[in-house]
Amino acid sequence: MRILIAEDDPALAATLVEAMRQNHHAVDTARDGRQADHALNLPDPYDLAILDLGLPYMDGLEVLQRLRQRGNRTPVLILTARDDIDHRVRGLDLGADDYLTKPFALPELEARVRALLRRAGDNPALLSAGPLTLDTTHRQATLGGEPLPLSVREMEILEALMQRLGQVVIKSRLANRLSDWDSEIGPNAIEVYIHRLRKKLDAGGVRIRTIHGLGYLLEVPVETA
Repeated sequence: MRILIAEDDPALAATLVEAMRQNHHAVDTARDGRQADHALNLPDPYDLAILDLGLPYMDGLEVLQRLRQRGNRTPVLILTARDDIDHRVRGLDLGADDYLTKPFALPELEARVRALLRRAGDNPALLSAGPLTLDTTHRQATLGGEPLPLSVREMEILEALMQRLGQVVIKSRLANRLSDWDSEIGPNAIEVYIHRLRKKLDAGGVRIRTIHGLGYLLEVPVETA
């Protein structure tokens, strides 16, 4: 999952980034409201935005309002030091999905993120493809009932392929999904991750087929499809 964290406190932002990456999410950060507004207006959408209300240059409530005015339904978790009820109500009225008041316990934030991702979009929390399953909430995969150890980027690629089972996923979409603002993933790196995934999936008969000039297609054994 791709998450945007809009937080102007460097120490808190670093803590949140580390927590989300430990939970196997790709993370971008914005340090002010204008950066957050720009990031949320890019073509490749985020799965979740964690939005501080007290952002410089553009208040978090304005970022949220502009997001919803564009028809963007990205789930938004508000972080605020403003503990008065009026700000919380206004944030929810503008389209926020949940909020936390600072200071907060990190396990509670992680639980709320899991809940929002579980409810978000049209994708189920548990994906299945023959003997292969992927729990997108807890970021765990199994093959034939046995745990399948995957790196963060292998997990992201597998999720993208399973979400479009039987359809071609273009290489550039996989690259965008894996890239964040601190690192850009190129086509050659995608091929390396695909190669590693193929070796891990081979035992269960699950194939990743290359569609030359386009991308990749996930196929399951006929007898278990």
